[in-house]
Amino acid sequence: MIEGLTAGTFTRHMVAHMTLVALVAPLLAIVIARSRFDPVQRRPHWFSPITASLIEFVVIWAWHAPALHVAARHDGGVWLLEQASFVGASTYLWLSILGGGRATAAMRAGTGIIALVLTFAHMTMLGAVLALTPRDLYGHADGALADQQLGGAVMIASGTIAYLGAALWLSRSLLIAQPDRGRP
Repeated sequence: MIEGLTAGTFTRHMVAHMTLVALVAPLLAIVIARSRFDPVQRRPHWFSPITASLIEFVVIWAWHAPALHVAARHDGGVWLLEQASFVGASTYLWLSILGGGRATAAMRAGTGIIALVLTFAHMTMLGAVLALTPRDLYGHADGALADQQLGGAVMIASGTIAYLGAALWLSRSLLIAQPDRGRP
């Protein structure tokens, strides 16, 4: 069964990745944040949004190195490890931003905006590398270059919607939460 999941086009593989990091992980974090299961409330110093963004950066870029990417495409165990690391790093990022108590919500939102913009930037850069490169980076098959380029475009679009969209939403929420100073 795992072999069927690892096979397929690069674009399908990228849609699966982006679904995990830009949809599943934030939804998990929304469900967990501020609940009794929220680890950020118990250990807030372990959940820095900037650190979490850097960890996700390392995880995402490492798995897109040709050797690791090809290994994940051809070995079910490596593929499971890849997917688990994507979900883990992304959930850690989103929990770092959304978790914790109400007392630290504004601070987490402020640093979360920076973390989301950093994540948006590195996802866009990697997507651009994949979409604009003149050769197939992974050597999958004939027609793989166009597939890889489409996969890069999927990464750019998904990352923009998820990360930049969330940063703008957090910015809006911070602006709305500010007291009205100096107005009658």
